Amino acid sequence: QVQLVESGGGLVQFGGSLRLSCAASGSIFSINAMGWYRQAPGKQRELVATITSGGSINYADSVKGRFTISRDNAKTVYLQMNSLKPEDTAVYYCCAARVRGRDWGQGTQVTVSS
Repeated sequence: QVQLVESGGGLVQFGGSLRLSCAASGSIFSINAMGWYRQAPGKQRELVATITSGGSINYADSVKGRFTISRDNAKTVYLQMNSLKPEDTAVYYCCAARVRGRDWGQGTQVTVSS
């Protein structure tokens, strides 16, 4: 298993920026990809961005051009969020995908005020 700890959430005004971090520990050698998902109140959890071990990146259409996913090693992944909108308000979860399943962090709240 992989343990994930997110940080960097908070309250920001419309148009502001935040940077989320996710630190992985445990069986990090088994990770194929890492990513960020979010869940707003009353809605299903949705993909925000993913990055594979080979460096391939995928974004949800709603965040393209505003959010950037990156990593600095096999253990840490970031989500730089710019031009934030109230509709970006959600709990953001870090996810590590392995051959045998997925591991999730506890989530970090992002609130964007209008």
